[in-house]
Parts: sequence; C-alpha cells; structure tokens
Amino acid sequence: MASLPVNPETQDDLLSRGYSRRQLARIVGVFGLGAAAAATMGRPAWASAGTPDAAPNAKVRIGANECWTGPLAPGQAAAAAIIASGNRYSPHDERGDFIKAVMQVEGVPYSHVAPWPGSSDPLSRSVVTFCSPTRGLVTADPTFELAGRTAQWLGAPLKQVPLKADYSHDVRAMLAADPNAGLYYICTPNNPTGTITPLADIEWLIANKPAGSMVLVDEAYTHFAGVPTASYLAAADKDVIVMRTFSKIFGMAGMRMGYIMARPDLIAKMMRYDGGMQSGALPLPSLACATASLTAADLIAGRRKEMQEARGLALEHLKKRGLDVHPTNANMFMIDWKSKPASQMQAAFRTQSIEIGRSWPIWPTVSRVTVGSMDEMKLFCEALDKVWAA
Repeated sequence: MASLPVNPETQDDLLSRGYSRRQLARIVGVFGLGAAAAATMGRPAWASAGTPDAAPNAKVRIGANECWTGPLAPGQAAAAAIIASGNRYSPHDERGDFIKAVMQVEGVPYSHVAPWPGSSDPLSRSVVTFCSPTRGLVTADPTFELAGRTAQWLGAPLKQVPLKADYSHDVRAMLAADPNAGLYYICTPNNPTGTITPLADIEWLIANKPAGSMVLVDEAYTHFAGVPTASYLAAADKDVIVMRTFSKIFGMAGMRMGYIMARPDLIAKMMRYDGGMQSGALPLPSLACATASLTAADLIAGRRKEMQEARGLALEHLKKRGLDVHPTNANMFMIDWKSKPASQMQAAFRTQSIEIGRSWPIWPTVSRVTVGSMDEMKLFCEALDKVWAA
C-alpha cells in the first residue's frame, strides 16, 4: 500500500488503536486532504453539519435551530470593513485577535483555544482522535447525532443512553454503558431538548471515566441559556474538550465559525491529520465578525431576552391548548403530540407555510420547534390552531 499523506507517528497511532489500513485511508481522505478535496470526493454521511429546512421558501422557518436574524451589528460592521483587505491572506493577526477575545470572555490561556470553520469538523475529529474499533463513543438519546454518525462511519462501538427524567444527561448510566469508551459526548443545552446538564455531573464524569478517554462538552446553545459554562475545566487542563459555534445566538450559521477550548496536547492530536490546515482555513470576514461579536455582552443578553419572550409566548399558547411541552433552556422546545406522529404534524404545518423541526427515533410523536422572532412565533401559534382544529 502506498504511503499515506500523514506523518508516520499518526499512522502508527491509528493502527495501534485498532484501525485497519482501509479505515486509516478513509480518515486521511476526509481530514488529511482538506475541505475542498473532501467535498470533491464526496463527504461521508456523517459530515452534514445539520438538517436544513425541507421547505426553504416557507413563510416561517423554525425547523433548523438557526437564529431568526443575522449577525450582531458590531460583527456585521467588522466583517464588512475587512472585505477591502481581502487581497491579503492576513492583513493583521485576525486569528490571534479572535483567540484573545476568547481569552477575555472565557478566561482560558491562548494555547488552549483553536478556532475552526464551524464546529462539525472538530466534533468529528474528536471522535476519530479518541475513539477506535476498540474504544467506543457514548452519547445521550436523543441528542445531536453527528458524533454518533461519525462513530458508525468509523466502525467504533456506539452506546446511546436515554436522558434522565429531567432530560439532562445520565452521566452515571453513560459510564456504565461503556466503562472503556474513548469519548463521552455531552451536549448542554442539549439538542433537541434544550436542557442543561449540571456542571457537577460533568465534573463527576471527568473524575470517574477511564484513563485516556475524553469528555466532549458541546455548548453550541449556551448563550441562549445564560448559565455557567465548562470553559474552566479546559483552563484547568482536565480531560475535556469544550466546543462552541457562532451558528446559533450570533446568527452566523452561513459564515461557518466555531472554536474549541482544550489542553494544547489535545488540540495537537486533533490537528495531526492535516497539520492544522482546517483550523487555519478561516475566512477573514467570519473571523472579524466573530471577534467583534464575542465581546458584545449587552447585545448577547438582549438577544437572549428577545428569544425568551418569543419562546414564552409560544409555550403559553401551547399550554392553553393542553399540549405537553418538555422544559427547555434554549431556543428550541419539544412538543409531544401523543397519538399523532411527528412527521404527520410537520407535514400539516407545511400546509400553513410553517417549517417546524423533525423528531428523533426514540420519541416518534415529539417534534422539535425552533424559537423564531416574536412575529414568527405568533404565526406559528395561528398555524397551530388551524392544524389542531383539523
């Protein structure tokens, strides 16, 4: 077999963890050749970052957990200003400025921050880096499926553990499900439930997990919740990777920007498939927008309040209709239609030009709905009345 475009140490590590040479070639084919080459050769099934609306022309699009509006004003201004310098690979140290903004907000060292073009790539890399055919992945059920799809693509064992009665992650059951897993994935607030897993539970899992494994904390929706975050665990050099994205409250889903916080050695392990090329491939407008947005604390809080008010209106309307809605701390909520399949209800809302979210196999009668603007949630409530009456 021809030598693969990755350093021999990485090849030896992958082979020693139980990967076959065929699997090694697939991994390098996706990560080692860069995003453009991977797109040309066809991304594997897990590589879709999310599920776009099936009806992009719908009057109200509240199905994909996108923000109802665009980037914060300082971010838009910063992105527009840097366009004139688009002839330079790096007019200034934009990447460094971004990391310094993360340091200011999160209190982590410079060396513990790695920006990425979105969060899907580092999420999947975490699975590739710390799982293998002999050390699996453990997730909640339901949760964001990208980590699980990556594990299945790799042939790594996957255990899915039902959420607790309060819809938080059952970390003790997750550890019991696979006491030798390579990675434990915690999404908090969880997608699709919008519920928080207490930091004390995450600390317990880190303290009790097997040696050599990692805990991945996906905090994509944390700004909508406004609760304490796990960044201090990364700053304390724990066996943890804390992941963020700008696709949610920052309104930058189409600009592809995210970052991780972790020990430098963990970041280096994740980058070894392409020498950090993906982490370095950051469009300047996205970097500038993210940097200016990250420190806009008052605007973030204002957007969170706007979401909470729109969510409150919708939840109150659902309560009046006697529908069962799961508790939530984020920009989404789950409606249990009881005797009606969620797919049927999604189709019914489409007749009203309202695109709501999908369901998860474990809850076939429960639909996820994204919180949109106040006007959009009023239209959702009007459509609900028509659909429910029918």
